[in-house]
Order: sequence, then structure tokens, then C-alpha cells
Amino acid sequence: MTIKLVLAGCGNMGYAMLSGWLKSGKLPPAAVFVIEPNADLRKRAEALGCSAAADAGGIPADAVPALVVFAVKPQVIRDATAAYRRFNDGRTTFVSIAAGTPVATLEAILGDRAPVVRCMPNTPAAIGKGMMVVFSNRLVSIDTKRFVADLLSASGEVTDIEDEGLMDAVTAVSGSGPAYIFHFIEALTVAAEKAGLPAKTARLLAMQTVYGAASLAAESGEDPGVLRQQVTSPNGTTAAALAVLMGEDRLTKLLTEAVEAARLRSIELGK
Repeated sequence: MTIKLVLAGCGNMGYAMLSGWLKSGKLPPAAVFVIEPNADLRKRAEALGCSAAADAGGIPADAVPALVVFAVKPQVIRDATAAYRRFNDGRTTFVSIAAGTPVATLEAILGDRAPVVRCMPNTPAAIGKGMMVVFSNRLVSIDTKRFVADLLSASGEVTDIEDEGLMDAVTAVSGSGPAYIFHFIEALTVAAEKAGLPAKTARLLAMQTVYGAASLAAESGEDPGVLRQQVTSPNGTTAAALAVLMGEDRLTKLLTEAVEAARLRSIELGK
């Protein structure tokens, strides 16, 4: 079968994406060629039925993949992309999930004829519950945008932005956001323990409450503010707690400061 996609990098995120594509049936194993220098990680890809090589030189000479997906760390993205310049005749679209790396950087390496898609995923993509935001340069066709979105949907929700400058805000909200939620679970667990609950029970209550509330918000179609009001009885226990969290917009202000700090750091890393 013709190679349709080359996956450069099969670490945690790359492997999670690959598994999603294959399990969902969006791509057959024979259509994917994996490039991964780490032998153990390469064997994982081969165990899924994909062909693999340690470097781009192992890709068959006659291959013209529809997509080359760079699932590598930002620190090595520049070195990793140079080996794929041979596919820059316009027939191959390049997709990068390297945080903080602008499209212009990839265009400078791959050439001005290269269609490029920049994607910001987050870690829940590993279980198919991720948030993927994409920005495409002017050379990416409508059909390719649809193909990329369909592939990424195996890992969660997908949306696009027209202004690449907003990618720093995307990084601050959904890219870094899971860590905020993990810390909230940690903090709620500590509070539960201080209220007298055993550690194991405290952790379960905190984690399942966050999971259940997020699932309800996603599936009900209601505005989160409406759902909050439905839980809050006048002068009840929830109202007492929200008076602490919402008084003087405490939580909103704190999260706004946190997101802004992450956004500014994303800008710095992209320079």
C-alpha cells in the first residue's frame, strides 16, 4: 500500500496519535511510516503493524506521503524538519505539534512551497479526550484541512483559528490547562483530607467530582454558569463555598493571571 502519512517521532504524544488513527480505522497500519531514532519506541510502532526506520533516510525513495507529521519536542523541531525538505514540492502537507514553533520557522526550513499546519494538542489526547487547535498557512487546501481535522478527531475535539498569533493564548488555555485541573484535583484532595476524610477517599471524591462535572458540562449543552446555579441552593453549603471562591472574583482573577503568565511565556519560547 502507498505510504499516506509519515510520522516523525513516536514518543508519548506521537504514539497516542498513531494508536488513535489505527484504532479508529482512519488509517491502516500499512499506510503509515514511522521515523523514530529510539529503538524501543520504534518497536512499539512496528508492533502496531507500521513500517519504521531510525531516520528519514529509511523512507522509500519513491514515497510521496500526503502528510508528514512532526511529533517532536520544540527543542529539536528545527533539526528534525530539515531531513524532509525532499517532500517540499507541494504534494505533501507538513503538520507540526511542536509547541511554540511558528509556521514561519517551518516554512524557512522546508521552503515557501510547503503547505504547513501547526497544531496545539494537549495531553488528554492520549486517551482520545484531547483538544487540538490548528492553524494552516495559505498553501493548505480545503480538502487537506478536512483530512487533517478528521485524523486529529481520533484524539478528541478539533477546532481551527485564522490568526496564528492566538496560538499563544491557545497554549495557555488548553495546552497548559490540564495541569491547572490536575492541581485543582490535588488542592481539593488536600482540602478533603483536612476536613477529615481518609486520603484514598479524598482523592477519589476530588477526581471523580471533577470528571463528572466536566462530563456533565460537555454533554448537557447548558452554560456552565447555569449548571453552577442549579447546584447552588440559596444559603446552602454550595453557596457558602462559592462565596469564598467567587468573592471579589477571586478564582476568575487568579486563573486570568495564570493564563496570562503562560501566554507571555509561550511568546518568549517562540522567539
